[in-house]
Amino acid sequence: MQQVGIGVENVHEAFKWYMEAFGCNAKILDAEGTAERMLPYTGGKPQDRWAILAYNLRGGGGFEIWQPQGRALRYLQEPVRLGDLGILCAKIKATDIQRAYNHLKQVIGAKILCEPRISLSGRKHFFLLDVYGNLFQVEEDNYVFIDQNKATGGANGAIIGVSDMEKSMAFYGKLLGFDRVEYDETGIFEDLQGVEGGDKRLRRVMLNRTKPMQGPLSEIMGTAHIELVQALEGTPKKLYEGRWWGDPGFIHLCFDVRNMDAVKADAEALGHPFVCDSGADFKMGEADGHFTYVEDPDGTLIEFVETFKIPVLRKLGIYLHLSGRDDKKPLPRYITKALRFLEVKG
Repeated sequence: MQQVGIGVENVHEAFKWYMEAFGCNAKILDAEGTAERMLPYTGGKPQDRWAILAYNLRGGGGFEIWQPQGRALRYLQEPVRLGDLGILCAKIKATDIQRAYNHLKQVIGAKILCEPRISLSGRKHFFLLDVYGNLFQVEEDNYVFIDQNKATGGANGAIIGVSDMEKSMAFYGKLLGFDRVEYDETGIFEDLQGVEGGDKRLRRVMLNRTKPMQGPLSEIMGTAHIELVQALEGTPKKLYEGRWWGDPGFIHLCFDVRNMDAVKADAEALGHPFVCDSGADFKMGEADGHFTYVEDPDGTLIEFVETFKIPVLRKLGIYLHLSGRDDKKPLPRYITKALRFLEVKG
C-alpha cells in the first residue's frame, strides 16, 4: 500500500500534526497545482489544490495530504460510524503499543478512544481521532525498514465500510491481491467499544496477501492489510455522497504498482474499469508517474500509481529513477535509504 489520501483545510498544519503524531517526515512531494484529471469527482472542472506526500521511513505506507483551494469545502454533517460506506479508518504500525499510546496521549494530546486492547487477530491495538475527527487504529506490527527512534511506523492498511461483503472480498482479493482471510466474524465486538458504531452488529473480515510484497519501493511501504466492515443493523451512509474528492476526510487508498497496462486489463476483466487515468506523462511537482483510479463495489476510490521518478537530493538535482527496474525486486537498501535526505526535522 503506497499511501492513504486525506482531505484537509490546511495542508501545512495537517502535515505538521501527522509528522509529530505518526512520524511521517520524509517529504516526497510538496506542491501547488491543479487537479485536472479527476473531473468526475471534482464537479466536472479542474480544481486547484496543494498536496504533500510524506513517509515514515521506519516503514509503512505514506500520507497524501490534500488541500483543495479556491472553493468551499463540503463537510460530513455527522460523525463517521463503523459500517458507513467508504474508508472509515487508517491503520498505523507500532512495534511498542504502550509507547505509541503514551506518545499520542501525553505528547500529542490526541483524542484517544480506548485503552490498548487485543484485536480479533490477536494484536494489541487502540483507536484515536486526529484533530480533524478522522479515525486511526494503531496496531502492533513488527515490520521495520529503517530502525528509527519513533513511536510509530507508517500506514498499515485501512478499515473500509462495505454493503455486500462477498462482492467486496472478490474485488479486494482478485484485483488487489488481498486474498487470504485472516478472520470472518459477526457480532458486537469488545475491541470496537468506544468507536462510533462499535456498539452495533457488524460483520468483519480481515484480508491479507498470500503473495509477498514486491516492487522497487516495496521495502519502504512494507506489509499492509484491509479490514472490511459491513453494518448488519441501521442504514449506513456513503461518506462521499454529495461531496467532492478532496473534501475533508479519507479520500482514497493508493497502491504502488508496476505495468499499468496489466492492471488495467485485470480491472476491466473484473468489471471495474479505470474511472480516471492520468496517462503516462503525468508530473506532480518533482515526482513523475502514471496514476489511475477504480471504484470498489460501493464507489470507494482506489488509486494505482506507477512511479517513474522521485527526488532524493532536490538541491543537487538528484532523482531516483524507477523506469526499467525489475518489477518484482526491491531496490538495494543503500539506494532507498537515501530518502532520509528528504526528512524534515521537527
